[in-house]
Amino acid sequence: MAGESSKSAAQKAGAAADGPPGYELPWVEKYRPRFLDEIVGNTETVERLKIIAKDGNMPHVIISGIDVVRNRIKGFAQKKVTLPPGRQKIVILDEADSMTSGAQQALRRTMEIYSSTTRFAFACNQSNKIIEPLQSRCAILRYARLTDQQLLKRLMEICAAEDVKYSDEGLAALIFSAEGDMRQAVNNLQSTVAGFGFVNGDNVFKVVDSPHPVAVQAMIKACYEGKIDQALETLRELWDKGYSAVDLISTMFRVTKTIDTLSEHSKLEFIKEIGFTHMRILEGVGTHLQLQGCIARLCRINMKKP
Repeated sequence: MAGESSKSAAQKAGAAADGPPGYELPWVEKYRPRFLDEIVGNTETVERLKIIAKDGNMPHVIISGIDVVRNRIKGFAQKKVTLPPGRQKIVILDEADSMTSGAQQALRRTMEIYSSTTRFAFACNQSNKIIEPLQSRCAILRYARLTDQQLLKRLMEICAAEDVKYSDEGLAALIFSAEGDMRQAVNNLQSTVAGFGFVNGDNVFKVVDSPHPVAVQAMIKACYEGKIDQALETLRELWDKGYSAVDLISTMFRVTKTIDTLSEHSKLEFIKEIGFTHMRILEGVGTHLQLQGCIARLCRINMKKP
């Protein structure tokens, strides 16, 4: 009965979340998982969460302002509430890797003293920025990027539910631009539908405002064939469109890995050279000049001898 009532309550909440008439709820919220069974990917981690939910014995968890920590969180942990046996209060700290070392140190004692009544969940992008004493008190749940197939399945479900017109090329562009991030993929899908009404490759890349992989692929292939003038001309066209050096070099890296006509040796050499250039650009060295130098070095790797 409790499970049924909680599920019906969640469904009512979902209906209410559609918002008032005239306002469209962002799809990333509309299709946010409400139950563990609705989560896409990371099966092993989700199964661990199901076991925790079933047993009701939640450990401190890391999911990969000191005054607030010392006062408000401590006050919440101290507050007495009546809960069923084996249940605890839960404190969820988002972006925990942004907390200072001092703030994290302040949590140590609180976690020790009130562990029988309160559980802490730390959501972070980089678990290495959580101090060791906190990590040792937590069960660490790591979430990897979703696969292309997992993204594709969910995007097609949303397209069917929202009656979205799309092409296979458009879905491929959404997957490419999302880089395994479901939230990014759904946001890009809704933005493309709102802006153009049809999801194809060109429309998606206009929305995400990143270099078109087809143009970048042509540039990489020109380098492979030793056609430096053609490659530099493509680079100039992309640069003149206002794309940053980081956008260009990042797209070059991702596209190179997908070109089947490149030999494995050439791919490795190209990726190594692109990686060195990416590092120099992030260090603030002359960006356009670095890109041109990268193109020249890529052409030299597979220069066809007369």
